[in-house]
Amino acid sequence: QVQFVESGGGLVQPGGSLRLSCAVHGTVRFVAMGWYRQAPGKQRELVATITGSDTITYADSVKGRFTISRDNARNALYLQMNVLKPEDTAVYYCNIDLGNRLSDYGGYWGQGTQVTVSS
Repeated sequence: QVQFVESGGGLVQPGGSLRLSCAVHGTVRFVAMGWYRQAPGKQRELVATITGSDTITYADSVKGRFTISRDNARNALYLQMNVLKPEDTAVYYCNIDLGNRLSDYGGYWGQGTQVTVSS
């Protein structure tokens, strides 16, 4: 069983930055991980993924602004978010990389961390 505890969210002005952290309770050394987000009234969407060998993908909406990283020694996942936009406002979650199973995933999600980008 793997659990996730997200932190680092908050209220930030457009153009600002936040760094999200995900503490992973379990072994994910060679497991691909991802950051997801969900805005009210919208489906949860994939933001970025990182494999155990540090291969990275980003959603088009965050390319050039967000950076995903992991620290396997600390069992942690990070998301550096720069040049934040109001449309980035959402609850952010970390999890394993769910691939094409995101839409019907019924497993565990952490509490998430709220990111609000507003003036």
